[in-house]
Amino acid sequence: MSKRRPPESTACDDRVTAYARAVVAGELIAGHQVRDACARHLRDLEHGPDRGLHWDLEAANHAIGFFEDILRLNGGQYEGLPFEVLPWQAFIVGSLFGWKGKDGFRRFRVAYIETAKGSGKSPLAAGVGLYGLTADGESRAEIYAAATKKDQAQVLFRDAVAMVDQSPILAQAIPKSGSPGKEYNLAFHKTGSFFRTVSADDGQSGPRPHIALLDEIHEHKTPMVVEMMRAGTKGRQQALIFMITNSGTDRLTVCWDYHDYAVKIASGALEDDSFFGYVCALDDGDDPFEDERCWAKANPSLPYGIPGMKYLREQVTQARGMPSKEATVRRLNFCQWVQADNPAISRDAWLATQDDDFDVELLEGRRCWAGLDLSSTQDLTALVLLFEPSEDDPVWRMVSWFWLPEDGLARKGDQDRVPYLAWHQAGDLDTTPGKAINKRYVLHQLVDVAETYDLQAIGYDRWRIEELTSVIDDEGLSLPPLVAVGQGFKDMSPAVDEFERRLINAEMRHQGHPVMTWCAANAIYSEDPAGNRKVDKKKATGRVDGIVAGLMATSLTIGETAEFDDITDFLRAPIIA
Repeated sequence: MSKRRPPESTACDDRVTAYARAVVAGELIAGHQVRDACARHLRDLEHGPDRGLHWDLEAANHAIGFFEDILRLNGGQYEGLPFEVLPWQAFIVGSLFGWKGKDGFRRFRVAYIETAKGSGKSPLAAGVGLYGLTADGESRAEIYAAATKKDQAQVLFRDAVAMVDQSPILAQAIPKSGSPGKEYNLAFHKTGSFFRTVSADDGQSGPRPHIALLDEIHEHKTPMVVEMMRAGTKGRQQALIFMITNSGTDRLTVCWDYHDYAVKIASGALEDDSFFGYVCALDDGDDPFEDERCWAKANPSLPYGIPGMKYLREQVTQARGMPSKEATVRRLNFCQWVQADNPAISRDAWLATQDDDFDVELLEGRRCWAGLDLSSTQDLTALVLLFEPSEDDPVWRMVSWFWLPEDGLARKGDQDRVPYLAWHQAGDLDTTPGKAINKRYVLHQLVDVAETYDLQAIGYDRWRIEELTSVIDDEGLSLPPLVAVGQGFKDMSPAVDEFERRLINAEMRHQGHPVMTWCAANAIYSEDPAGNRKVDKKKATGRVDGIVAGLMATSLTIGETAEFDDITDFLRAPIIA
């Protein structure tokens, strides 16, 4: 299908190796993870033959040549122009199709590509799919644009359709099914091959992809689509799973799993000859809001005018004027993994106030206040105690407990992509008998806590106060006063302000509890027109019950500091973590 180029032998014609050498030498700007990927290529050229690997330069140039000789771009100023393969794209395409294993087939079966928005990932992926459809010599090749939802899968597929329309050669060779704008299949009858979409909501169980293209992996809530595609490749000798994505917000996702794996493979921490990773990232100490020179590390097409300095400067300017946009700009435009679109709690402030090695005897005799976020059925229940400062320990101390139903704990962990079972085994997560939260079990443990510490009051969601008091009465339990804490802006905003002030000023310490840290990473604030804030559970990237309980406990402590006149001097003193 492609114009096969003659065998190449000179080093200057090896665009893959030339790119790798330029990056490693510092001649091209790249982040440390791309530098590692390039160094891996150079190591494999030297030591790969010992493992049966072979660098097939002709195959690499054949694939790159297909892009430049056959494909045409689409959209805006690029409509109909030849696909000019940029150096970083040549490194990816050449690596994927040039490296061979000891069996003579392609070495790489999974590829993970992470760059900033607007770098040209989607046309690159569409081109890989079209190459697999027409120029790869695979009989009855099945090429899929795969996603969790049909609409998402169509985005990449439409790029491929447009590229076919723009290419004089492909337009004649590939018939399309469907009306203009609603195409659903590309066919290459010479080999009995097709290119179409597939998604999790199709309910399909039998795709056997030769090449599967997965777009925006950071939006995949579960690994289902990835695993569906990978399971279908077992009958293909040189199948390829090609994943492209921006950076994400949640490190408990399939996207982060592959991101982390790609980083470790490139660095040499792990070895997997079948996996290729190209992960754009800034270096430690880089701040894209302060120094434009680092922008190309996340935007590999930037030196060639894509997406353009003007566009990025506009994004940074808007983020400076709208703090709520900062996390989104850092993630999409500069490949920085943020914990939420508008994180409520600063990661740096949270880590700076972690103290998991303090003497628990420091809590004896100190008054404390509790916040209890009790779930209705199967969700996380959280209890957080805040201990007042003392003369020997002039900071607020936060201590946390968490519960989930015992039955189905492992299954729930798989569904939520959270290590509940590991947390339980480590003693960081308690369970209650049965399939739903056993409120009596939790309350009996709360009685034990109240008998151990000088517990003054328990903050509780007022909408469930009758349910809670009913259980307490039925069991004949003796507990400190229950105080209803409203969950709206009016009641929660003062607690948010005080919690944040204590955290930023290092006037509070937490245990580094893994479940609480997860809740802190998930928390997102919403704000009313008056500037009042509260945690928004609907916008959160995961459970936030621990932070909500902490805020309820904080609410009870507001005003109590007036009674601490005897230790105000200690509160002003330097705090040693």
